Amino acid sequence: MSAEHEHIPYMREALAEARKACARGEVPVGAVVVRDGEIIGRGHNLRETLMDSSAHAEMLALREAAQKTGDWRLTGCTVYVTIEPCPMCAGALVQFRVSRLVYGAKDPKAGAVDSVVDLVRNPRFNHQVEVVSGVLEEECRSIIQRFFKDLREKRDV
Repeated sequence: MSAEHEHIPYMREALAEARKACARGEVPVGAVVVRDGEIIGRGHNLRETLMDSSAHAEMLALREAAQKTGDWRLTGCTVYVTIEPCPMCAGALVQFRVSRLVYGAKDPKAGAVDSVVDLVRNPRFNHQVEVVSGVLEEECRSIIQRFFKDLREKRDV
């Protein structure tokens, strides 16, 4: 199995989380945290639902994984997220000591890994995160584009 193929099942799980967010009227971003082949954390955007600007998919998945493992250090874990993390979430990946990030589509306006800035591989921090990008990129991009297209159409009616 190729390296990208090993990531597909977990990215599909992250996409399932994104669909949960979409069903709630939230921006459809989903994330899962994997250690030793097991999903130990899941999350999808809940900013509007919780009225909490920090309730991003990645943050919720990281918190759940830390609770499940009993350790805030998530060394050896891979985070799968449908969209390139924002600065807050990229910083959290570093703070949680995540080993690897796998994401689907770039976020040219707010991405803090490859698009606007690179926080996760900055050598000045005491921890860097390995990055794999573009896994199921089209699916990840289309769910978020469709959400915002539908939102604009509803607003314009």
